[in-house]
Amino acid sequence: MNTKHTIPSDEDLTAFIDGELPAEEAARIEALVSEDESVAERLEFLARANLPFAQAFAPLLSEAPREKLEGMLAAIPEQKSAKSASALPIVIRRGFLGALAASLVAGITIDRAVIGIGRGFSAKDENSEWRAVVAEYISLYTPETLTGPVPEREVQAAQLASLNEKLGLSLSLEAVLLPGIDFKRALLLQYDGKPLAQIAYLDPETGPMALCIVTSDAGRKPPDLENRKGMNVVYWSNAMHAFMLIGHATADKMMAIADGVRERSAV
Repeated sequence: MNTKHTIPSDEDLTAFIDGELPAEEAARIEALVSEDESVAERLEFLARANLPFAQAFAPLLSEAPREKLEGMLAAIPEQKSAKSASALPIVIRRGFLGALAASLVAGITIDRAVIGIGRGFSAKDENSEWRAVVAEYISLYTPETLTGPVPEREVQAAQLASLNEKLGLSLSLEAVLLPGIDFKRALLLQYDGKPLAQIAYLDPETGPMALCIVTSDAGRKPPDLENRKGMNVVYWSNAMHAFMLIGHATADKMMAIADGVRERSAV
């Protein structure tokens, strides 16, 4: 069977990101990324997700010819389209020396075409990336995901206190309790090496809902609305944190809920 146009699986794309594919297969995926927008978008999502990249490359990095790799990186001509040196491709953000080491082992040449793909990824709004990852994750939730009794108030308070401590927040339980919507759990996740707070709710009318928070230096921004994975997202930020409320309720209802959280918590 001719596999030239076969869409790669998530496993193949993850292996490509981690530099674990043979040169021929890696070249095929590079071509697909350039030709097929859906493949490029999926690769971008997997690249930005919190995959165990550092652990995977730890043995390679310990043995990699660092001086040679740094020389290769320095020798790559700077593209005119790059806005600044900080606009680094995704492979750099995930550990470019590790990617180069793995590429050498696999016999793959990292050239300007690959660098270009990375710059294309990084050109998007950096503050929207985490919302895309959260939306992908929450889209997997069903009402059954959050079945079970509502935790006791003491348990809810303890879970919220842990999030406050990890992210430097001062949210009260009253601020995040939503009228008519069950507070199911508050847990700490991680995105791009930073703690991500998630408070999961179950709306009896529309299903799973979540309030998620990360640290951010993007500055204060008023609430705005977007749609991701068929869900409505209200997002805003203050001086230190970015917030998003995501769920299947109508846009008006989501905005009203977000306004209530903001008023009760002054965020």
